[in-house]
Amino acid sequence: MSELSAVSGTPTATIKFYQREGLLPPSDKTAPNQADYGPAHVARLQLIRALLGVGKLSIAAAAEVIGSIDSAEPVLYTFEAAQNALSEHLDESDVTPDALAIVDAATTGWRVSPGNPGRLAAARVVDTFGALGQADEAGWFDRYAAAALLAAEADLDEIASRSGRDAQAETVVVGTVLGDALFSGLRRAAQEHVSSGRHPAPPHAASTRPNGAS
Repeated sequence: MSELSAVSGTPTATIKFYQREGLLPPSDKTAPNQADYGPAHVARLQLIRALLGVGKLSIAAAAEVIGSIDSAEPVLYTFEAAQNALSEHLDESDVTPDALAIVDAATTGWRVSPGNPGRLAAARVVDTFGALGQADEAGWFDRYAAAALLAAEADLDEIASRSGRDAQAETVVVGTVLGDALFSGLRRAAQEHVSSGRHPAPPHAASTRPNGAS
């Protein structure tokens, strides 16, 4: 285990904790007092750090999605586990029928179950948007739905490029967890790009921006 700790940069105590929590598979016993850890254990530690660090999952949620990778269930169930791990538990009683109707209208033709966590989370955003006195006057909801569909197609294309169920299941988890962070980061960058074109800063203001930003 000390060698695994050195190679992965993970403290031995942390490795033992991950094993107790079911995040890291046990080693292969080569002798009564000897254990063999291989590249798969190093890769799994990298995945755990990504789920806990970038993905901000709890230990329990990370264990759930990792369990879905290691199971023999279809990849579709891995998607469900990853989405549930990332989402706050909501049901239809937590949102208004009007908000659900708006979400369903924006996603017309989509095959989405009523209890899909994304559907319910989107409806709560719609409720909150309205409660703040905001109105969708420029097709905000519909355009976000179109962008989400493009992102979902990119997700599924990336998964399909992997060979074998285990590789596809791991990409489902990585893509679902890290995809949220990726989309959020690119959206912020795009906002600066679009706003700088529509509302260019005066020359003197642009010259004082940090890091030479334009």
